[in-house]
Amino acid sequence: MPVESLFPRLEPLLPSVQKPIQYVGGELNSQLKDWDGTDVRWALMYPDAYEVGLPNQGVQILYEILNEREGVLAERTYSVWSDMEAVMREHGIPQFTVDAHRPVAAFDVFGVSFSTELGYTNLLTALDLAGIPLEAADRGDEHPIVVAGGHAAFNPEPIADFVDAAVLGDGEEIALAITEVVREWKGEGAPGGRDELLLRLAASGGVYVPRFYDVTYLPDGRIQRVAPNRPGVPWRIEKHTVMDLDQWPYPKKPLVPLAETVHERFSVEIFRGCTRGCRFCQAGMITRPVRERSITTIGAMVDQGLKESGFQEVGLLSLSSADHSEIGEVAKGLADRYEGTNTSLSLPSTRVDAFNITLANEFSRGGRRSGLTFAPEGGSERMRKVINKMVTEDDLIRTVTTAYENGWRQVKLYFMCGLPTEEDEDVLAIAGMAKRVIQAGREATGRRDIRCTVSIGGFVPKPHTPFQWAAQCDHETVDRRLKALKDELRGDKEYGRAIGLRYHDGQPSIVEGLLSRGDRRVGKVIRAVWEDGGRFDGWSEHFSYERWTACAEKALAGEPVDLDWYTVRERDEVEVLPWDHLDAGLDREWLWQDWQDAVDETEVEDCRWTPCYDCGVCPTMGTEIQIGPTGKKLLPLSVV
Repeated sequence: MPVESLFPRLEPLLPSVQKPIQYVGGELNSQLKDWDGTDVRWALMYPDAYEVGLPNQGVQILYEILNEREGVLAERTYSVWSDMEAVMREHGIPQFTVDAHRPVAAFDVFGVSFSTELGYTNLLTALDLAGIPLEAADRGDEHPIVVAGGHAAFNPEPIADFVDAAVLGDGEEIALAITEVVREWKGEGAPGGRDELLLRLAASGGVYVPRFYDVTYLPDGRIQRVAPNRPGVPWRIEKHTVMDLDQWPYPKKPLVPLAETVHERFSVEIFRGCTRGCRFCQAGMITRPVRERSITTIGAMVDQGLKESGFQEVGLLSLSSADHSEIGEVAKGLADRYEGTNTSLSLPSTRVDAFNITLANEFSRGGRRSGLTFAPEGGSERMRKVINKMVTEDDLIRTVTTAYENGWRQVKLYFMCGLPTEEDEDVLAIAGMAKRVIQAGREATGRRDIRCTVSIGGFVPKPHTPFQWAAQCDHETVDRRLKALKDELRGDKEYGRAIGLRYHDGQPSIVEGLLSRGDRRVGKVIRAVWEDGGRFDGWSEHFSYERWTACAEKALAGEPVDLDWYTVRERDEVEVLPWDHLDAGLDREWLWQDWQDAVDETEVEDCRWTPCYDCGVCPTMGTEIQIGPTGKKLLPLSVV
């Protein structure tokens, strides 16, 4: 039976909400498929507002891959703002997709991509609006299978009660594999109902189904063990790694938003993974090994993406784009190809030691010379050794001096506050570094219009990193250090006005810390916050620390654990961590040794250019580092 569009009921209500265009759909390259002509149907969600969710690369890739498949349909849905939520509740309109405005509850699979844990309350809003029971245990055969993915899914335990399944790692292949399991089960007449479908997904070893695992606790609150509670379910669930990215050149037809979004560009992922070994960086640890796209595939993707979208900016994305083995050739080839057009190229934050002026000039050849962003992360030399960010202050000064000499006037520096072993003077050292940057720029150019912006985020220890055992810094200490830094910069008449300071206070980081290293007991906190009105916690204007602390206190009242237990407490080596049964490929002993190296301020090399140092990923996952150079060149496009 066809599922009818909700749009006739929705359209008359749109004038009563802000930015109604975000709920309309119909973007260039969006797809509409016949409901009855397909047998597996996915609703894909990025649990944030349209303006943040639409550019998300992961959702766009899955949307395209699934819709390319015969008999498969995928549509998108995003979080609705509170005014729209109120209108939908008043008029009985359920959570809908923006493509055909079909109710989310009608789909077979509801896939939610979490790049941050602060989207958890938005998941509950979407489930509730959709009419899907919040708790997975309460769902029947008529409800979709709720699957979590994205970086936050590497510890899905805080939302284990709310999702039916979670997938670790790259989504391209596993989304298609899940589709085939669902198709086969439906084709057989759905034997055994929902439970049988979940068992089939879990038995493959590639999908984590929390309900098939029991967690037992010690009297002091620590986890005793996590064990399967039925036969045929694996003890450990492995992440998925796509090898040969050239075989997956997506998105081919990027979605072009109707409303303004946070990124107005066509993005090409030039490689996946990073082995720089920054100890704070979960993304670098969980996406290993490095897999490069070839220069020719990058060129073909840029060409097709621009033709299909009409975007005027191309972003070359990865965790450290300047580390691509052929980045110089990529930049020159693309700059040559699009010289004289209105197409500009951009590179996200550049590593200080990977930057060179030739590269920067290629990227600004189209006439756009925006500011350069560098991420030293730690203010002092000592801190950078602790976090394994092997960049000296002299390296930074040399790099920014070259940039200023070559016509740049604005540099942005990114740091973190609250890192393990950090002292007050490590944060104050950021001021000294920023002043040196301005001084170097003035000396190099003889000008006074040199600017430097310092941006600081609060550090959150993440699962599957060497800092997963570390005590998180309390928010009072973070705020005190940031205030001292602000006073130091503002009080300097010579340099203060040339240095901008942007920072986040420490409270949201504590909540993120609770959610990132939490276990299943934290689900009660999330639900309590949501029931108290928590929405859009990743937005400072909607976030309430008081709500989170009050709900945590109430929800955990009967437990031997509290907010501090999850955040500012250091773990020891033998403690069972909530995500130990979820395998990112990293050897636990190697991670522990790297944590000890951090405390000893010992640096570790990048295994791309040195012998393997046994992190465990390649042998465990049957993968290998894939890097060039290929020696190929980008050919100019023939003029039609």
